[in-house]
Amino acid sequence: MSNQELKRAHVGKRLSEYAVYNGVVYLAGQVPEVEPKADIRGQTREVLGHIDRLLAEAGSDKTRILSCQIFLTNVDLIGEMNEVWDAWVPQGNTPPRATVEARLANPEYLIEVVVTAALN
Repeated sequence: MSNQELKRAHVGKRLSEYAVYNGVVYLAGQVPEVEPKADIRGQTREVLGHIDRLLAEAGSDKTRILSCQIFLTNVDLIGEMNEVWDAWVPQGNTPPRATVEARLANPEYLIEVVVTAALN
């Protein structure tokens, strides 16, 4: 694939799980699919696992994240979410990040995470 070729993966009717263009991978918002009834720690672990899997498939990894947006249904959950995040994110490679409170599409979701990363 050339650097200028656009590639989409896991294309569905409404969205693709990611797109790669010009050396950058853009992930769709990742939400808990297996454990939507889990607490914020469990949902965060699952979502970060989705991110690891999709970045690896695209040819990147969490050390290459350029930007991260985290949406929480209740910003009071940020401390518990950060415990899981801090154990996952590689120190020295912490990306620019925003965390905001938002109502999510499914009321069982406590978190949604969007990342953009450079390819390896």
